[in-house]
Amino acid sequence: MKKFNIRKVLDGLKEVSSSTPSVQVGPQENHLIQETLQSEHFQLCKTVRHGFPYQPSSMAFDPVQKILAIGTQSGALRLFGRPGVECYCQHESGAAVIQLQFLINEGALVSALADDSVHLWNLRQKRPAILHSLKFNRERITFCHLPFQSKWLYIGTERGNVHIVNVESFMLSGYVIMWNKAIELSSKAHPGPVVHISDNPMDEGKLIIGFESGIVVLWDLKSKKADYRYTYDEAIHSVAWHHEGKQFICSHSDGTLTIWNVRGQGKPIQTITPHGKQPKDGKKPEPCKPILKVEYKTTRNGEPFIILSGGLSYDTVGRRPCLTVMHGKSTAVLEMDYPIVDFLTLCETPYPNDFQEPYAVVVLLEKDLVVIDLAQNGYPIFENPYPLTIHESPVTCCEYFADCPVDLIPALYSVGSRQKRQGYSKKEWPISGGNWGQGTQSYPEIIITGHADGTVKFWDASAIMLQVLYKLKTAKVFDRNRSREDKGSADVSDEDPFAIQIMAWCPESRMLCVAGVSANVIIYRFSKLEVTTEVVQLLEVRMQYELNDIESPDGGGGGGEQTSALPTPGASPQTSGPPSHPSTSSNNSDGGNMPCLKVRSTPLKQSPGYQVDLVVQLVWVSGEPPQQITSLALNSSYGLVVFGNSNGLAVVDYVQKTVVLNLGTVELYGSNDPYQRQPRSPRKTRQPSGGLCDINEGSATSEDRCKSPTSDHRDNSFSRSRSSSVTSIDKEAREAIGSFHFCETFARKGDSTLTPCLAVGTSLGTVLILALTLPPAGEQRQMQPVIISPTGMLVRLKGSILRMAILDSTGSQLSPAYESWYEPNVTADGEEREKVRKRRPVSVSPSTSQDLNESQYAVVCSEKQAKVISLPSQTCIYKHSITETSFILRADVVQMSQGVCVACFCANGHIMTLSLPGLRPLMDVNYLPLTDMRIARTFCFTNLGQAMYLCSPTEIQRITYSQDTCENLQEMLGELFTPVETPEAPNRGFFKGLFGGGAQSLDREELFGELAAGKASRSLAQHIPGPGGIEGMKGAASGVVGDLARARIALDERGQKLGELEERTAAMMASAESFSKHAHDMMLKCKDKKWYQF
Repeated sequence: MKKFNIRKVLDGLKEVSSSTPSVQVGPQENHLIQETLQSEHFQLCKTVRHGFPYQPSSMAFDPVQKILAIGTQSGALRLFGRPGVECYCQHESGAAVIQLQFLINEGALVSALADDSVHLWNLRQKRPAILHSLKFNRERITFCHLPFQSKWLYIGTERGNVHIVNVESFMLSGYVIMWNKAIELSSKAHPGPVVHISDNPMDEGKLIIGFESGIVVLWDLKSKKADYRYTYDEAIHSVAWHHEGKQFICSHSDGTLTIWNVRGQGKPIQTITPHGKQPKDGKKPEPCKPILKVEYKTTRNGEPFIILSGGLSYDTVGRRPCLTVMHGKSTAVLEMDYPIVDFLTLCETPYPNDFQEPYAVVVLLEKDLVVIDLAQNGYPIFENPYPLTIHESPVTCCEYFADCPVDLIPALYSVGSRQKRQGYSKKEWPISGGNWGQGTQSYPEIIITGHADGTVKFWDASAIMLQVLYKLKTAKVFDRNRSREDKGSADVSDEDPFAIQIMAWCPESRMLCVAGVSANVIIYRFSKLEVTTEVVQLLEVRMQYELNDIESPDGGGGGGEQTSALPTPGASPQTSGPPSHPSTSSNNSDGGNMPCLKVRSTPLKQSPGYQVDLVVQLVWVSGEPPQQITSLALNSSYGLVVFGNSNGLAVVDYVQKTVVLNLGTVELYGSNDPYQRQPRSPRKTRQPSGGLCDINEGSATSEDRCKSPTSDHRDNSFSRSRSSSVTSIDKEAREAIGSFHFCETFARKGDSTLTPCLAVGTSLGTVLILALTLPPAGEQRQMQPVIISPTGMLVRLKGSILRMAILDSTGSQLSPAYESWYEPNVTADGEEREKVRKRRPVSVSPSTSQDLNESQYAVVCSEKQAKVISLPSQTCIYKHSITETSFILRADVVQMSQGVCVACFCANGHIMTLSLPGLRPLMDVNYLPLTDMRIARTFCFTNLGQAMYLCSPTEIQRITYSQDTCENLQEMLGELFTPVETPEAPNRGFFKGLFGGGAQSLDREELFGELAAGKASRSLAQHIPGPGGIEGMKGAASGVVGDLARARIALDERGQKLGELEERTAAMMASAESFSKHAHDMMLKCKDKKWYQF
């Protein structure tokens, strides 16, 4: 442990650059504080990504491993196994993933991208890596097919050719099927891109190739010629085989399906238009929308399933996208909430030549993943166990809490489990592969997300998993009297009047407070009992401040000079809705101002969970809408909630349901106002608030306030410029309240006793202290008023204040006092209830504080710098300029296992930590350039080195800045690959004789290998070895999986060398055989230990 001495710092300052802490010394120069945190305790890495893959583009399933893979338009790859096993990887190029193919039961996956590259992923390590890549130079990839248990991958291109790639070496074969050889010699037209390739399930020597124009070719691989050609005059979208290999089905752009006999020439044996109206006079049914995909799956006892997407008739305007399941005579049309990207039918067997026995359909939608149970009547869906509903309504804000009280997650889970929908399939979730990680690091973690529709969701985020616990609908408090027809246009300014803007939560008391976009604050208590609230308690607050003969020269700013002239509480409890507003029509010229919401007047039935205790609404004053709330805090021990905006702040006592304080920002300063506030001409008719104030000063302009937060306008701190050229007159008009901190500290300079206080941080960098005088607990707390007295300014910093905290004399963080949770709906008399309420003792007793004189440290962090102030002398003892050229978006004082630090996320993408109280830089990583407002709005740090942000509208990215977590991460991650026996092949019997031969892998080797086919043209594609080769393997998981992985890689390498040498000796082949046999035996021996653990 290092002693941190102020004098040494002063000496060292001469030698180091200006970004290191410049230190101011207080009266005593001997501040010796032991700092336990060192830079080696910090390391930044991504841990896990949760949520629905943003903009999905393709999907694949391994029927033996039971793993689902989803590719996206930005080149991301998400892999899902059993609930809790998921993995995220990224293709470096960022090109869209157009197709995915598993090497079934091999622990590998092939991805084809829109930039015409093909990649082989190794899934046998916890963090999958690319083993090989192949980049096509002259042709565009349109379709890939990898037959089960084959190492030859067929690749179809836009030019209509088919190339063949050896998956083990990732080298192109010299064997190419050229489009002009495949189609009729007499036909002059190009057949279009390849849209389908698959081999006959009963004869691997026959390949079916579908061209977009409507031509299908059955190609004989051995004789290198087309056996049959099938032509239809409508474009083809997909092709599927019957498992016996005698028939196949095509889906077309006019909404028809055609079924063909393999040996039948000329015409299809059947044409079906699933959604076409059949005309009476025998004419063709009218055309429908294209059928984008069809699957043809057989069952041993019963009719086959034909499953298709698309194909609806054109007159179904406004009809939702559908999946159609045809089974025998019945046709079921299943409506989906979003457009269908892809679907896959899950079958009992991986063998294409056996009865398929389909049991489920996985449907990938643009914003959801749905799995349908085919075995149950009515085709119910499975309950989805993955956390894919983050974006059910757009996320507008979030908070992250690590190391919560242990009883919280069970309490939230028990009330949340009653919210589950009914009617799901009774079966187990079918995607069940992989194993959970073995991580030992577990402490309760909760993420709370606020949404545009007014919902608040609580998530269990412990041990790198994510699971929804409970969902609260705050909009229930209000009357929803908006007419249905105005819902249509999504970008109307008041489309999301219930959107959540800020949340304050006390995990110990379970009190929750949310501020909405319509300038309302709702306070909730947690209860395990249902209750009916006859009248929702409502407080109305007028926050409008006129400095009578003072107006700012800009004549219309949306700022601080309009708060209410009365320092007296400007509100009284009312149980009705807001008073009737002045007609708002005059203000609608700039896109419609958001009217205040009307609180419901009818009784409200409140289920167990969060129940509304009080609603506070800011009301229109003299024809002006209220300013949006910019800051919020609550303290359960004091029974107070405080919120502020660009006009001032209001403190609400939620025990007595009254407003204790309603002050304009200017009044907080009293006579010590540091700004020269200029008088200006008497009030003229003003524009709706904020008409002229510029967004760069960080107040909500009217346009900004009206936009829904989903359009990325929740706070404008992102585009803030705080140049010194802005005059103080210009600034003072918009001094908004930016942050609050409840604490027990020295209210005034030189105080000798600690008192409950509220620290207030403003957008101009001032920290002011308000002293709180609270009546004693019990009955007096219900009756006597809380008294609040401003005690003046503590400190000023550059930039808006983001975070404040108090440390004790040893440098440990002093958490604000809280009250433990109690059941609020017990009908006991008042006194008994009061006994349950406990005030937390403050960790510094007044007697010692007098001896020490310097017994506390206030930590203040603004957008630009951090300062540590010694209390009660109020001298600045450390200060550090965090950034000169950028500004900080989020700062938190966090508890690490070794001590406390300040963590900052800067607008230039840097993540930094500073020691406390010495403000030494411990970590500075250029993590990501801030590309969108969403990250700025959702980034948060929490204790024990955890942080998170929304990396897309649908996904949460979690990161850690703790060295410990980075080291344990490998253990905590789940395994995707588990050793599983491949099912036995079906007995071929009679068909073997009929079709002759069948699955001989030898024949492909002979056809496509270098000896027979020669080398491919070098310029056609370029081979790129991946980073995840042997090196990646050595770090792969231990145990059987690792051994198998190494064995597999050894075989891969061996296969490569065999390819390079032209002499293949039988001895080498035999040794490869025995090698794989040993690996297999070893796997079987250890299999049970791993697989049946759970």
